[in-house]
Amino acid sequence: MSKIRIKNVGPIKNGLETNDGYISFNGVTIFVGNQGSGKSTIAKVYSTMSWIEKALVRGDFTGNYLSQYNRFKKQLAYQNISNYLNDSSEIEYIGNAYTLIYKESRLEIIENKEKINYNFPKIMYVPAERNFVSSVDRPDLVKRLPLPLYTFLDEYEDAKQNIGEGVYLPINNVKFEYRKQNKKSWLIGEDYKIELLEASSGYQSVVPLFLVTQHLTKTIKTNGNSSRREISIDEQKTIRKEIDRIFGNKNISEDVRRILLEKLSARFKYTCFLNIVEEPEQNLYPTSQKTVLFELLKSKNDIGKNNLVITTHSPYIINYMTLAIKAFKVKEKINRSNEQHNHLINELSNIVPTDSTINPTLVTIYQLGNSGSIEILEDYNGLPSDENYLNEFLAESNDSFVKLIEIEDKCQQIF
Repeated sequence: MSKIRIKNVGPIKNGLETNDGYISFNGVTIFVGNQGSGKSTIAKVYSTMSWIEKALVRGDFTGNYLSQYNRFKKQLAYQNISNYLNDSSEIEYIGNAYTLIYKESRLEIIENKEKINYNFPKIMYVPAERNFVSSVDRPDLVKRLPLPLYTFLDEYEDAKQNIGEGVYLPINNVKFEYRKQNKKSWLIGEDYKIELLEASSGYQSVVPLFLVTQHLTKTIKTNGNSSRREISIDEQKTIRKEIDRIFGNKNISEDVRRILLEKLSARFKYTCFLNIVEEPEQNLYPTSQKTVLFELLKSKNDIGKNNLVITTHSPYIINYMTLAIKAFKVKEKINRSNEQHNHLINELSNIVPTDSTINPTLVTIYQLGNSGSIEILEDYNGLPSDENYLNEFLAESNDSFVKLIEIEDKCQQIF
């Protein structure tokens, strides 16, 4: 488990008011809040710190290298948040291999000599702008896109190349096919076939998210279960030379250097998947939000060490997460019973697929306020509280409707 403490970074002010300020990442972590409240800021900082820890373990650079010449700030520039730092900014990241402390504009790196339980992660940041990669012809030729979008595009292209005869999407029983000959993506329904470029914004958002998540999960799981040998000493030397060449080229920017290092890391054996997803509900009908969330949870459950981080504006995501947690608790009760229970499992799976149920001890939901505050959403017997920001807005809408009816009644009395 890793954790992070953030203060005075962009919209984040005092940070989390409990747990000594530490936000924990241990399974499924969800951030809810208004636009500009700092959800993506936390996700991007966590993504960056996790990547730095991996790069230190991998030997891309030393702590001394990163601590000099404002290089840490340049790492944050990859996520376009370097200007979020100021003289009072504080970031403390505690991982299994390294602790990174940024304070008073200086970075301190402390190595855990034992590196207990460090799992080499594939880190994927799924940006909210992901529908761009499926709504534009040849997005790779477009200049000045956010760098995480280019990285995501690379993974998306790789995923398309490896889907074989196609794959069914988790919504509307629609099949996705990719034709390598003409590099065209198709959606095939019961009575239609259209290019992805012509599809609705919901499909354009879901397809890249689903394909990349499924592909990376399957790749990591396959490699982890195979007899693939570890990197040899000669290969380590070759990789070391390539790393030295990347850092020796003064014409390469920090952003490009990071992308090259990430491509180089494909030679390493990943043991887990850190999937950071902005707004999985994007452009989706509520029932489609449910099936997409359940697919993300299935991916997390495929490998116990996987982590899922979500930022969301949708009350449905929290409500469907509650379903997945409750289904886990019900499944546990069924499995503990001594009677034949296949029919009960079947009934349960019709509501929540059994491989998408989630242990409540692995779920933490954080709420971000407009003033830069962060708080943990309380739970009742492991289930997320209904008294969360998103549900409160729904209740406020209902209250407003009641007030309108009262005004209407007054009008009838007057006239």
